[in-house]
Amino acid sequence: MLGTSERQALLNAGRESIQAVHKSDYGHDLLLGLSRLPRSVAPKYFYDSTGSALFDRICELPEYYPARTEFNILRSNASQIVEQMGAHVNIIEFGAGSLAKIRVLLDAFSPDMAPDRFIPIDISVQHLEDSAQSLRRAYPCLEVLPIPADYMKSEQLAYVEEMRGRKVGFFPGSSIGNFTPHETVAFLRRAQKMLAGGGLLVGVDLIKDGQILHHAYNDSAGITAAFNLNLLVRANAELGADFDLGRFEHRAFYNEPMQRMEMHLVSLRRQTVRVAGHDFRFDEGETIHTENSYKFTVEGFQDIATAAGFRPGPVWVDDACLFSVHWLESPHNTLVPR
Repeated sequence: MLGTSERQALLNAGRESIQAVHKSDYGHDLLLGLSRLPRSVAPKYFYDSTGSALFDRICELPEYYPARTEFNILRSNASQIVEQMGAHVNIIEFGAGSLAKIRVLLDAFSPDMAPDRFIPIDISVQHLEDSAQSLRRAYPCLEVLPIPADYMKSEQLAYVEEMRGRKVGFFPGSSIGNFTPHETVAFLRRAQKMLAGGGLLVGVDLIKDGQILHHAYNDSAGITAAFNLNLLVRANAELGADFDLGRFEHRAFYNEPMQRMEMHLVSLRRQTVRVAGHDFRFDEGETIHTENSYKFTVEGFQDIATAAGFRPGPVWVDDACLFSVHWLESPHNTLVPR
């Protein structure tokens, strides 16, 4: 077990690294995304401190069914889930956020089966630190080792890769749907290798009526709109951009042929925006594509997981078939096609 000073040193080093690298990555990726048509930016850049706090508020909205439904699935099936995870495991949460859902599972472990270590991974450094400290207070016997990192970059997860003992991944919140199909397979293959001998518990949003999806991403309180527009606030603050928020609006819709929700920032007029010394002209109605959220069938997601080297196990689904939680076993020495 790492001592307090060692944990803090690792966190401090990670904080400095991720803040510098991620700020640089955001600038590079935003300029690249604005330079091509259609314009786009990766949804991972939603999650600075402000964006993370806004997303926590989204999860409490009545229209936003994924968080509420997944919580209920975890509560109703916690004993079965921790049985799959096993005793004395190392739990790694990808895109950890507020660490609210892991508490449901931690409470279900008996004292003689309690996890050895919990490793939350997130790119929002301050939000991660605050959440980890709150978790330590609630579970003083649990070693909590937060890692500020981009979980899509394996070079930032060397500590997790080398960790001994049974490793179990936890990836709640339907974030798997934010990836492109290619990225989904790539993430699952990396996770299968990292978690070999353990498994992955992942939340997967299901295909459903488009009106339910529309309301979930266009809430009446405007919190999702603020979350989306915060990308421009961040660009102004970090990159010296001059986005006028009154000239852009949030738009989200269900792309049924692609089976995904899309979020965009729409230019309300012809305008020129300056970002990091570069000018970008927008036509009225032109958009910046900020997020996809793919929806799946249970069988379709299991097929993807199998192709990535996992062995699909139990699946827990709510009565309305809105959301699913999958257990994927990660065998040793699995060969998957490139």
